[in-house]
Amino acid sequence: MPHKANKQTQGQRFPALYERDYRLFFIGQGISLVGTWMQQTALGWLVYSITKSSFYLGLLGMALSLPVLFFSLFGGVFADRFNKRNILINTQCLSIIPALVLAFLTDFHELNIWAILLVAALLGTVNSLDIPVRQSYMIEISGRTNLLNAVALNSTAFHGARVFGPSIAGMIISLYGMAACFYLNALSFLPVIYLLFRIANKGKPKEGVRKGVFTEIHAGIKFILSQRRILFIILTISIFSLFGIPYAQLMPVFADKVYGAGPVGLGYMMSAIGAGSVAAGVLIAFRRDIGNKLLFMSVAGFLFPLSLLAFTAIDNFYLALVLLAVVGFNLVGFLATANSYIQLEVPDEFRGRVMSVYATMFLGMAPFGAVLMGTLGEVIGIKMGILFSAAACLTGFMIFRAKWK
Repeated sequence: MPHKANKQTQGQRFPALYERDYRLFFIGQGISLVGTWMQQTALGWLVYSITKSSFYLGLLGMALSLPVLFFSLFGGVFADRFNKRNILINTQCLSIIPALVLAFLTDFHELNIWAILLVAALLGTVNSLDIPVRQSYMIEISGRTNLLNAVALNSTAFHGARVFGPSIAGMIISLYGMAACFYLNALSFLPVIYLLFRIANKGKPKEGVRKGVFTEIHAGIKFILSQRRILFIILTISIFSLFGIPYAQLMPVFADKVYGAGPVGLGYMMSAIGAGSVAAGVLIAFRRDIGNKLLFMSVAGFLFPLSLLAFTAIDNFYLALVLLAVVGFNLVGFLATANSYIQLEVPDEFRGRVMSVYATMFLGMAPFGAVLMGTLGEVIGIKMGILFSAAACLTGFMIFRAKWK
């Protein structure tokens, strides 16, 4: 059960960090996520170096995200049924396997695009269980009053790693090759596994008669349909996932064809997105809470596709980095606030399933968007492809925003 913030955390700027269990979780995540972003950057460059195709980059995004669409709802049921800490320990252990397989494939020059996509799908399957459990675990280790702060700090860790991970990956690729990034990512899971074992083993699910898995999934979806505002916020996120978020998968094409910047330039571009994302997370965490969350989401949700549209019109590399930071800032500002808003509005017994639907729409729509944007990049050019997607994202946001009332 979530616990109340103690007196020592009141008045603190980052109160979630004063909770021991969340602090351990945050430290472990910070280490592991650097490795994750190193792998993400190296994997994108590996696929692009083999195929020279934005279409296959889209397929990579699809392989990583499609399992989330199929399996996250089951992950939500597990989150509501079983001990979340133990599930996360197992998913972190399983995540080591794809990293090592990618390292071996690269090291021994067994580079087949379909084998790489299969490994990516395996990683996506593990993530489909990990993500809803991780999202619904936040409130148990931070407390209800610290939830927005915890979500914002988690976003800061995620995107802070996005700043350093790609830049480090670019240098490591240049010096030691792509396999080194995969090996380092495998090693980065060890600290988070150790720290998860140190977290108090609490938050035992409520006892009671368990219904069938599909019955429980249906109950979770029925609850969302009964909550109009939550429903349309999740639908807004699905539009962002389909038409906006996959833009990052196509950055290798921009780095090569538009700016001629190579893997080091790709690292800078991904780091710029991460820098803006970190700024949003720190701002929200520093404020501890946002009084009018719907207003904040409205502004950030409007500026995200608008800044992505502006990015497509820029030919200067350094100005493009600034705009990518703006894109990252507004996207994370919107998502972090929406995440905490939804969790605070949901009863404990439904939280895992609701967050699994959130994850399904957030990440599950991304594979279709990745393939769509990759195909558009091949057919009408990479800039026009992202311009079309950003315009569709902006239009969809305006339609669904009107229904949040």
